[in-house]
Amino acid sequence: MGRLKKVTGLSKLCRYLSLFLKTLMNFVTMRGLLTRVVNRVLLSELFTPAMGIEAEMHTEGRRRMVVGLGNPGMESTRHSVGMAVLGALATRFSLADRWRGDKHVSGEVIVSEIEHTHVVLLRPRLLMNVNGVSVAKAARKYGIRPEDIMLVHDELDKPLGKIAVKHGGSARGHNGVRSCVDCLQTDVMPRLRVGIGRPVGQMSVERHVLSRFSSEERKVLDSVLAQSVDILLSQFLQQESQSPSSPAGGRQAAQKRKEREISDPPVKDSAAAQT
Repeated sequence: MGRLKKVTGLSKLCRYLSLFLKTLMNFVTMRGLLTRVVNRVLLSELFTPAMGIEAEMHTEGRRRMVVGLGNPGMESTRHSVGMAVLGALATRFSLADRWRGDKHVSGEVIVSEIEHTHVVLLRPRLLMNVNGVSVAKAARKYGIRPEDIMLVHDELDKPLGKIAVKHGGSARGHNGVRSCVDCLQTDVMPRLRVGIGRPVGQMSVERHVLSRFSSEERKVLDSVLAQSVDILLSQFLQQESQSPSSPAGGRQAAQKRKEREISDPPVKDSAAAQT
């Protein structure tokens, strides 16, 4: 009799667990669908054609766009480290005072020439999950192809101090990149992935990515930002030396490209680098 009760209890537990997992999967699916719907709605807003200096840039040849993914008003958090990289890039070339809001692209932009390359710097002013709306609008306004858009974003699977360039492919669970892939309808965009490490102890991933860097981590972060800028500049030079013809696009071609790792020198006695 006791054994029968144990079997019955185990059966109920399995049913409850199955129901929970099914509910969870439905929630994840619905959340993804809802995000796509929001992307589509925001992209369907009236778009004003480029005017003035932006319109003139359309005749100047191939241009690049660098996007710092993140959340507006939370630039100093781990999840918005891409915005911090763009800030460092603008500061290095004395462009920090040239950020201006552009309601037509739902973001802040700088239009300039860096290393003999016409560049548009973009910091979306939308939440991370719909950053792609801002990117798609800016690409349309400035006439920039997806393969010429560098996405700079945080990477959980790499510790702070590690940086990598990824040439297209899947979003790997990053909501901001997923939004860009959805809105641009391609995944050929190269990415600069800046490691922020995974949470330790009982801290949740969500709380971790939305938290600020510690004082010890900031010592490492300064070096990371400088290195990230160096890598972006090397990418500009590399792209300029290549043929202007479009690379093969689409998911299949992008996923075949190998990821090129770029590691910075080891940081001594840093808890952040060991995370």
